[in-house]
Amino acid sequence: MAKGQFRIARCEMKGVEAVAADTAHAFGRHTHDQYGMGVILRGAQKSLSGRGTVEAKAGDIITVNPGEVHDGTPLGESGREWQMLYFDPATLADAIEDLTGGATGNAELAHPAMCDPVSAARFVSLFRAVTDPQGGYSELEAHENLLLLLARLIDTDHRRQVHGAPKGIELARTRIDDDPSPPISLHELAAISGISQFQLVRGFSKVTGMTPHAYLMQRRLQKARRLIAAGVALADAALASGFADQSHMTRLFVRTYGMSPGLYAAAMN
Repeated sequence: MAKGQFRIARCEMKGVEAVAADTAHAFGRHTHDQYGMGVILRGAQKSLSGRGTVEAKAGDIITVNPGEVHDGTPLGESGREWQMLYFDPATLADAIEDLTGGATGNAELAHPAMCDPVSAARFVSLFRAVTDPQGGYSELEAHENLLLLLARLIDTDHRRQVHGAPKGIELARTRIDDDPSPPISLHELAAISGISQFQLVRGFSKVTGMTPHAYLMQRRLQKARRLIAAGVALADAALASGFADQSHMTRLFVRTYGMSPGLYAAAMN
């Protein structure tokens, strides 16, 4: 793959997005609705994760959990190359339930960056199995590799402690999650929360890792991405997601995902 390129590969496993990239792009803070698992093939990067700032180099496994705020900056001018698979939570639900004895609510990918040659080799096999352009997809091989990989990435002995957010902050987040498209003011969110605007901004950032506005933009981007993947025209997806226009959506989309909405649409449709 040429440097500076992103490629979304056709993936035979339902509920999975396959992405390959070779880039020096620096990603700002953002989140995904999916579980992400991948491997660095060349170069290195530094990134914020749910467990602090981590570094990953060639051969390392990288992961992200749904809703986890993260970013990514290359270490060195040559950038880095990686492959990633993004899994809808429903796609992994049965596997995680098997591995955790039913404790799916607390399950997470525990290692945002990890040097584990066995896991890296397993991931490369999984990526190849689900993106084989020659049509050699084997459901048995793919699911076998996925289970074996998850068994190494989910820490079943030290699952995350889930602390409830303060009720007011949770009410504000729920308001955004329910429909991020309509305009909403800080005054309205504070009124919903029953706290001052300053308390809302400070508390929201502490709980989510983002200000209310940054969180709203992420939820709008995620909605736009789903609409584009479903075949909705870019301009229509932008308006339906709450963006002022297509150009506004495009700027944030590129900054967050490293590719344009048009490139994403071409790969998904």
